[in-house]
Amino acid sequence: MKRVIIPALMLLSMSAGAQTFENKFTRPLSDVLNDVSARFGIRLKYNVDTTGLKLAYADFRVRPYSLEETLNNILSPFDFKAVKQNDKLYKIKPYEYPRRQPEDGQKMISWLTSLYSNKTEWEARRDTLRKEVRERLGIDKLLPLCSKEKPEYSKIRKFDGYTVQNFRLKTANGHTVCGSIYAPTSKGKHPLIICPNGHFSNGRYGKVQQLRLGTLARMGAICVDYDLWGWGESADEVGSKAHQTPEAHVMQALNGIRILDWMIQRKDVDTKRIGVNGGSGGGTQTVLLTVLDDRFTAANPVVSVSSWFDGGCPCESGMPIQLAGGGTCNAELAAMFAPKPMMLVSDGGDWTSTTPELEYPYLQRIYGFYGATDKVSNIHLPKERHDFGDNKRNAVYKFFIDTFKLDASKLDESKVTIEDENALRFTPKK
Repeated sequence: MKRVIIPALMLLSMSAGAQTFENKFTRPLSDVLNDVSARFGIRLKYNVDTTGLKLAYADFRVRPYSLEETLNNILSPFDFKAVKQNDKLYKIKPYEYPRRQPEDGQKMISWLTSLYSNKTEWEARRDTLRKEVRERLGIDKLLPLCSKEKPEYSKIRKFDGYTVQNFRLKTANGHTVCGSIYAPTSKGKHPLIICPNGHFSNGRYGKVQQLRLGTLARMGAICVDYDLWGWGESADEVGSKAHQTPEAHVMQALNGIRILDWMIQRKDVDTKRIGVNGGSGGGTQTVLLTVLDDRFTAANPVVSVSSWFDGGCPCESGMPIQLAGGGTCNAELAAMFAPKPMMLVSDGGDWTSTTPELEYPYLQRIYGFYGATDKVSNIHLPKERHDFGDNKRNAVYKFFIDTFKLDASKLDESKVTIEDENALRFTPKK
């Protein structure tokens, strides 16, 4: 019998699961990622299911000199991405269009900086952005549909140096928005602060929200908060799932504008002192409201403004406003408020970690076009994480004390009465 000699390469191709040119050197994705973990000495945490997924040209995607390039090459065919948690841990997540990396923020800020070198060029860009943001949000189609009816009010509740009154206001297409007005007991005209909520525990019914608005009211400001779309009393009307829709992005902005429309008609409101302040998703709304409405005279977004994160909830990024002007970000949208007073509050534990060296200097440059760098400021808390804690609230108080001349002697959160949720829900006067 004639002996047949099979080349070693052919034997390899015949073995089960072999990597060959014919099968595009394919390997299971989970095996490839395990190898990457061992090679680079890192741990991988998974927010995706890799079961059954196979990767063509698997080992050829590895870059021995770069972990980041390796992970990007391996994960991009599946619309996955690796998010660095620390030097030894990466989280594998689905692609998120609103979320990028700090390095992307640096590139975005560099690109934006190249677009304008003086006030004239900046204002041309600003006007383009304002027009396109309104168009992409679709706000101008809804504003004419808003009801002209006055809001309904609940009974006024009196506390130490301030009052609280709930309201329900009709907006567009039969919808309503509910909220609460925290007002000083002192007489005369007062500054007004619109306070959109973030996604903190219990929304506008939470302790942190009540402490902030009650304290600001005690110091002399009228503060108004209102439900997120699909939260609280809004959820009773449209359901909680409505919050995770693009409609929430539009309606929350509409609600903020509509509330401002009727609040500035009050005889106790000083229309020259109109502020807006919110944290996290409420900070995103804060910036958007300043883009849409030039009646605001001071803005204080907290733990929100970033060049590499647009807000992960559809109520912040459900409509493609970041595509305006060929591409923008919340830092540039915040810059549109120049030269009016603005303070950013940032921390070391979220997407505002780069504020002191990236977003804040960028804003200072824009404010510099107006000779107003003193009108923009940043309080950075490097050891803190994403919340609306004591130090962040104290930064808010100081900003409005300085900007609106509030009474600092009344700064005492212990004087604020924390009500339960039922007390803050709207009940018509009898």
